[in-house]
Amino acid sequence: MELGIGMFGDLQINAKGEIQPAQQRLQEILAEVKLMDEVGLDFFGIGEHHRPDYAVSSPEIVLAAAASITKNIKLSSAVSVLSSADPVKLYQSFATVDLIANGRAELMAGRGSFVESFPLYGFNLQDYDELYEEKLELLLKINKEQKISWKGKFRPELVNQEILPRAVDNNLKIWVAVGGTPESVLRAGKFGLPVMFAIIGGSPAQFKPLFDYYQKVYEGYGHDQSKFEVGVHMHSFFGENSKQIADYYYPLYSAQMDRVGRSRGWPPYQQHQFDFGRSKDGALIISDANEAIDKILAMEEMFGLTRFSAHMDVGGPSHTEMMKSIEIFGTQIAPKVREALKK
Repeated sequence: MELGIGMFGDLQINAKGEIQPAQQRLQEILAEVKLMDEVGLDFFGIGEHHRPDYAVSSPEIVLAAAASITKNIKLSSAVSVLSSADPVKLYQSFATVDLIANGRAELMAGRGSFVESFPLYGFNLQDYDELYEEKLELLLKINKEQKISWKGKFRPELVNQEILPRAVDNNLKIWVAVGGTPESVLRAGKFGLPVMFAIIGGSPAQFKPLFDYYQKVYEGYGHDQSKFEVGVHMHSFFGENSKQIADYYYPLYSAQMDRVGRSRGWPPYQQHQFDFGRSKDGALIISDANEAIDKILAMEEMFGLTRFSAHMDVGGPSHTEMMKSIEIFGTQIAPKVREALKK
């Protein structure tokens, strides 16, 4: 099982509502990715957003910068909003990152839980599902064929066009991100694509039927079982003392949940939700190393994971605390998890 970190580039917001400059946060992110590589984590993912509380609208540019200062860590989006992107340009951008990184780049495609990119790039939200389906099919075709002809509903026709440059070994690793809809699971299984499930609330056990469904569909379409890959993305933060890190993180985490919740009609986030999330049956891994190890191993046992992604910057914790959390993950948690999985 690969172990790594996903981030959205959350900007720090102080008590006065003042937002950290994006320039500062981007420099911090690069320092954080460099540390991830140094402590031996397997991958880093950065998401795409078009909101004032996030620093990153173009994951591929951040990943290209990260490629120049790292050696081993895989570099992925988490996610790229495929529905409002041009698959041709998206492939070209990530193929370029892959060449810079000597084959370490990946693309994670998603429909987008935030929708600001749709009006920004001139797309109609009424076409939400159709856009994603058409663009995913085109992206996969581009990944397989250097010269293509294609015609769809939402993009100008392509007639015998070469799509260049090509990724290393002429194959870009493409994941799909899934929230919790069977339709998304069916689509991923049909194409034989690796899936990252976002489990950010409730109890992870509730997702087990979707994991089983994905495996059933994957096998039903005759895909190579040796290439089966599935991961989870869970809100995580690590400290030397479990209570201390939870007490530090709760105000930041709850404030971000409320910022998102106000636009979605959620009630205010409560301490009891946070406490349940941190419990044995909850979806948060905000703790010391020992508790984190137990919970990550429980997720692997429950779902048969090939990848675990600790989503680590929700709410904009300080760069100092982020660096501590990354170091604990790489030096204390990851080695023990890997050791346990060898037994």
